[in-house]
Amino acid sequence: MRKLLVFLLLVTQIFGQYPDAVEVLQKIDENMSANNQVIVSTMVIHGRRSSRSITSKSWIEGEDKSFTEYLAPAREKGTKMLKIDDQLWMYSPQSDRTIRISGHMLRQSMMGSDLSYEDMMEDRKMIEIYTGEIIGAELYDENDCWILELTAKVDDLAYHSQKLWVDKEYMVPRKQQLFAKSGKMLKVIELSDLFQIDDRWYPKRMLFQDVLLKGKGTEFIIESINFDEKIPDHIFSKASLRK
Repeated sequence: MRKLLVFLLLVTQIFGQYPDAVEVLQKIDENMSANNQVIVSTMVIHGRRSSRSITSKSWIEGEDKSFTEYLAPAREKGTKMLKIDDQLWMYSPQSDRTIRISGHMLRQSMMGSDLSYEDMMEDRKMIEIYTGEIIGAELYDENDCWILELTAKVDDLAYHSQKLWVDKEYMVPRKQQLFAKSGKMLKVIELSDLFQIDDRWYPKRMLFQDVLLKGKGTEFIIESINFDEKIPDHIFSKASLRK
């Protein structure tokens, strides 16, 4: 009996050192999510033989609206994407056509990158779509991290589960592994170069690696980001695609 009590005490002490998973998810969302965001970014797509860069500006309002305009290079300039609720449209200046991207097309690579259109559609807070459990702690890239396992609690997610290495100090993921419902790993994301903006921490660089592709990944680099900025309503309209 005494050995059992000692064992239970040790287990309680070990697991008592872990924070509550819900609180960790909340802190991640406080850093990574906002009511409104305006972002200028560069996407560097590393292919097997060469790399190419695409610069864009995005306006994001809540979870249901986003508008992206591609600024460079010349062949991509003027391409635009509009998301309203669960619908996504893309305008191509070369063809002067607007198409709706839906169904299996959402799982396709966006601009030849390691990101899919589904990845760009997902703006919901983690705490709204996943349940979490902290399973341990370890160093990742010299950063002291909690290891967090997430399982989907909604049915419409591209990734049924995730494994996160969350920086204990800044409460931002340093690494994410994304899995299908079958348990097969689909993508890995590495987040780095954290910087402070107002009262939040945010990664300047994110490296996306689709494990099914043979390239060297896609870097998503934040050039500038403003949170909770007023965005004109007309931005989120199909008319804006042709302006």
